[in-house]
Amino acid sequence: MKSLPQSQRPLDGLVVLDFSQFLSAPLATLKLADLGARVIKVERPGIGDLCRNLYISDTDIDGDNSLFHAINRNKESITADLREPDDRERLRALLKTADVMVQNFRPGVIERQGFGYDAVREINPRIVYGSISGYGEEGEWKDLPGQDLLAQARSGLLWLTGSRDDPPMPMGLAVADMLAGNALAQGILAALVGRGIHGRGALVQTSLLEAMVDFQFEVLTTHLNDGGRLPVRGAVNSAHAYLGAPYGVYETADSFLAVAMTPSLQKLAELMGIDGLSQYYDDKHAMMRQRDEIKAVMAGAIRERTTAEWLAILQPADIWCSEVLDWPQLMASEAWKILSLEQEIRRNGEVRLNALRGPLRIDNCTLKSDRAAPALGADRDRIFDELLSDNLPGESGAKAAPAREAGAFEEK
Repeated sequence: MKSLPQSQRPLDGLVVLDFSQFLSAPLATLKLADLGARVIKVERPGIGDLCRNLYISDTDIDGDNSLFHAINRNKESITADLREPDDRERLRALLKTADVMVQNFRPGVIERQGFGYDAVREINPRIVYGSISGYGEEGEWKDLPGQDLLAQARSGLLWLTGSRDDPPMPMGLAVADMLAGNALAQGILAALVGRGIHGRGALVQTSLLEAMVDFQFEVLTTHLNDGGRLPVRGAVNSAHAYLGAPYGVYETADSFLAVAMTPSLQKLAELMGIDGLSQYYDDKHAMMRQRDEIKAVMAGAIRERTTAEWLAILQPADIWCSEVLDWPQLMASEAWKILSLEQEIRRNGEVRLNALRGPLRIDNCTLKSDRAAPALGADRDRIFDELLSDNLPGESGAKAAPAREAGAFEEK
């Protein structure tokens, strides 16, 4: 599948200064980069984004871990110590040229460094300023660590996954970070459209908690309108606390089968040749109220045939079902190949690694780029020379060595 040229991407020419680290806000700027924006990471000298060394595996690629490469491909990097007057002045000069600034420090940290929204708006009134916190900027939770698992734990989500007798169960992905990052990207894009209409910049804010609550809007709305009843996870093959039988994943003779909702339990049972469910056919509430009994009967019958045999019976009858794939099986599928989901990215023209492209396609083209995550400060001299030209401060200008190795973004 053809990749859309940089010059044709919708955000080509847009400059983003990315003060953020870890996962949530860097994910937002990754989305902007894929859409064509020039994303410049601002990192502390000598250390950089702490995510460079926050390992989710033992996979190290050219000195940085695989997580950093995944989140920060297609970006540039400069270093700046926010305690150094020359670096602070350069950043202010860069902000005059920028369209977007993004940060995700705890409330009050970036403000004490002189780069909160009010200060940046004085520098550039048209700036779109994106911010992610853990739990908002006020209240008793505002200073708590904005970490994904902790946000999941506080959001109520852990009581929706798993079966009734399971303990609270987190999702196996950093969903709070990812959803907050995507929400911020959406808000920034909306603010940019608004600026094109009325000429004003904007402050765009979200938090891990807001993203997690929004993620649950469907079931929370039910909770708010059914007397405040708590969700009850099914005891048998539970896949959704608010959906009845047959919804779930079942073991077959050779693997697993996912079965979604069905309008007719009778039709499903007759297709599958399952006895013992006829007493539930005429009770419209049975698939929820007796879901465990129904699913237990189904589970016993489904184990008697292979997944392929069940798919051959159910799919032609338009029963919503699917095989359960692992990653190698997914990557061997025709859909994976047709959608061209992989890309090769390169660092320094030598280091090559496989990565995934973003999910969007524009004009029938993907938004691939072979630019890898930047080495720490790799673009500092070029960016300062290119964007600031004669506006650099003093002799300790862009080509000066990094001042200190720590403290650039540390809370005072």
